[in-house]
Amino acid sequence: MGNARLQSIHVHPVKASRSLSLREAVVEPWGLAGDRRWMLIDDGGKVVTQRQQPRLALAAAELLPGGGVRLSAPGREPLTVPVPRAAGTVVAQVFRDKVEAVPAGDESAHAWYSAFLGTDVRLVYLDEPATRRPVDPQYALPGETVTFADGYPLLLTTTASLDALNSLIAEGEHADEGPLPMDRFRPNAVVSGTAPWAEDDWSRLAVGEVVFRVAKPCGRCVVTTTDQGTAGRGREPLHSLGRHRRVDGKLVFGQNLVPLGRGTIRAGDPVRIIE
Repeated sequence: MGNARLQSIHVHPVKASRSLSLREAVVEPWGLAGDRRWMLIDDGGKVVTQRQQPRLALAAAELLPGGGVRLSAPGREPLTVPVPRAAGTVVAQVFRDKVEAVPAGDESAHAWYSAFLGTDVRLVYLDEPATRRPVDPQYALPGETVTFADGYPLLLTTTASLDALNSLIAEGEHADEGPLPMDRFRPNAVVSGTAPWAEDDWSRLAVGEVVFRVAKPCGRCVVTTTDQGTAGRGREPLHSLGRHRRVDGKLVFGQNLVPLGRGTIRAGDPVRIIE
């Protein structure tokens, strides 16, 4: 593990939108600064992701100073959305969690996404990540919170495990779909210089000067079958994960992390396994 390095860093300013690669990122207790602080909900308040709307893979959001975003997508004029200042909140349902969120102050943001997706949605913002949404208590320490991410502050993957998975895909029934790029798995941190599946055995690690604990393996869903460049769907990697990486009924790839401190991580930082 002496050669393990942080190869790349990724944030998703609007949950389910295209990932944004960074050279460095500030680590906050609830995740990387700017990651998944915005989210779409339907008219019933439920989260809208690539599970229902694979076209969200084609929508991008650029982070702006102060937390706002600049939206872009095929066929749409770019739109700048500032952080909403209104005090009122709505209840948004993020899978099993109900979270108070602040609607985008400009109705044009709702209209922009609704026109792109062809269905009514609203854009909402997480104003108080320190208190709004606790991490699943089954895997959390007291006081840990998370943004609009699926369940945990960060997702880590390794290049060696992707190479191993792509080898399994190449030997399987849908070899023509591989090799798959890492963006299918939408990680925050990608680590190189490890053995395949080494992350299965980690419980605490340091990236640069920031220490993280491993909460649990990441169970994967249909989003991983979505080509992030075209929004088309196939069978992989779920077919191969189902045959080779089924743990407690989940198809797993990557590890969910919780920061144990604040700091800045940078691409190229050494990765040290503590336990």
